[in-house]
Amino acid sequence: MQIERSFSVPFLAGILAVCLFPSIVPAATTDTYTTLVTFTGPNGAWPASESLVQGHDGNFYGTTNEGGTYEAGTVFKISPSGTLTTLHSFCAQNCSDDGSRPLAGLVLGNDGNFYGTTDLGGAHDSGTVYKITPTGALTILYGFCAQPNCADGGDPFSGLVQAKNGNFYGTTNYGGANAEFCNGGCGTIFEITPAGKFTTLYSFCSQPNCTDGGFPMGGLIQDSNGNFYGVTQQGGTNTGSDECQGFLPGCGTVFEFTPSGKLTTLYNFCSQAHCADGVLPFAGLVQASNGDFYGTTSEGGNPPPQAYGTVFKITQSGILTVLHNFDVTDGSIPIANLIQATNGALYGTTYGLDTTPGTIFKITPGGAFTKIHTFDIAEGNCEGGLVQGTDGSFYGTTFASTSE
Repeated sequence: MQIERSFSVPFLAGILAVCLFPSIVPAATTDTYTTLVTFTGPNGAWPASESLVQGHDGNFYGTTNEGGTYEAGTVFKISPSGTLTTLHSFCAQNCSDDGSRPLAGLVLGNDGNFYGTTDLGGAHDSGTVYKITPTGALTILYGFCAQPNCADGGDPFSGLVQAKNGNFYGTTNYGGANAEFCNGGCGTIFEITPAGKFTTLYSFCSQPNCTDGGFPMGGLIQDSNGNFYGVTQQGGTNTGSDECQGFLPGCGTVFEFTPSGKLTTLYNFCSQAHCADGVLPFAGLVQASNGDFYGTTSEGGNPPPQAYGTVFKITQSGILTVLHNFDVTDGSIPIANLIQATNGALYGTTYGLDTTPGTIFKITPGGAFTKIHTFDIAEGNCEGGLVQGTDGSFYGTTFASTSE
């Protein structure tokens, strides 16, 4: 099966043939790895780049970007023992009806239903926001690019977060008010109610030379004060760096966003020599129990050409500390969200390179790093993050490439 999928970062572009393996890893540091199910195409292919989510019934829910009955992606349920149920195959009648190709995972709403986004499809073929029940009844809440020149945003790469007010917040990788500067828009932050009332809150590249960032790939998180935090993959003030080559000047940012619509840039990546602080953050942030935020950059860290990404900590005031530099032996190119486990440590995955596999790793809030698992060819590469189940184990997805 040939799959073509392009991203805004060069190391993910290309044509791949894939099989997929959701997997379980115990919370202990011993390397025990179990394949639960294999996606074969008709039951889904290429799981979303975000973590699974556990429902109230104890099962895990997620999405695949490809495969399904109509080869446009699926929403699935999987039991902890490995029983897979396809809840929805996108493009069942017309892709404008239900969307297609969900790049993001799901969020469990307060009402017990799941909410997510598709990258394409919908009334304007620029993605959707949808609700799906645990039994598979899907409702489209919004179709992006409903406004002239896609001023409301389009092509959401990340999922949603439900805020304290009950509404959902997210980002789009495309569109917004600044279409001229970004040749179609640099992305947005939006709010949508469970009933589907949609509001665009911010358009990136609203500042000269995109110093406020652009093209957010990761989602948002909300802290106890009610503000949102996230990253942009490109843009920012460090426009002269040769280490960042993208559509926009700058190597990415960390930002704070208030519900009233004020965006504050907390940090500009590549502020250190040779981008020792990392560049091009792909995944969103996690707030640990100590109040600090933790995340990863997909590149940078070690001096080029060994710049394979970082794990960093950043305070609410914007002080950033690099906790770990990947050097291939322990992983490379982390593109998935971190999680904080019940033992207080942070867990994550690396994507890997063509010649080197990805990994699962643990890192303490203070920076003590442990590689837990190295994926082999049969297990595939890990694009998504992990989720810790109520049984204490970690669950995640991988994909393996084969040639025809």
